[in-house]
Amino acid sequence: MSIAGNINVWYHKKTVRDALGVGDLDFVSCSSTVYDAMMQEWMRNLEVGIPALLEDEIQVLVYAGEEDLICNWLGNSRWVHAMEWSGQNEFGAASTIPFLVDGTAAGTLKSHGPLAFLKVNEAGHMVPMDQPKAALQMLTNWMQGKLTPKKSGANVSPK
Repeated sequence: MSIAGNINVWYHKKTVRDALGVGDLDFVSCSSTVYDAMMQEWMRNLEVGIPALLEDEIQVLVYAGEEDLICNWLGNSRWVHAMEWSGQNEFGAASTIPFLVDGTAAGTLKSHGPLAFLKVNEAGHMVPMDQPKAALQMLTNWMQGKLTPKKSGANVSPK
């Protein structure tokens, strides 16, 4: 069964529905209701608000799959590097290092201060679907503050 199929089965379990508090609502992987509600956000430049977050030391993670044809990693890398904030030069000068999952390179990571950019290997637009283990570690490390070099334990596997 595909990952999408497994997710569909999981979301239809009574225990999951009860935990989420959704009752008997029908789960669909692509909801036209959600899509329609998000259309006003389509192609909206959200980068303009990110420098203020960085200046307030709020951790920001930008990631892309190396095979993403919709939001390609190179375009994401370029806007992240061009973004004006007090750490722009230091971020630009920072080394790109391997992002390791169980000791194996799963992508490349560049970070400085509160900003991290991660390119995930062998992933398209849906990184969590294409590389679930790498996506989980990426999010776990980010939420624990381990994607930036100023924190101890950077780029380590979660226990």
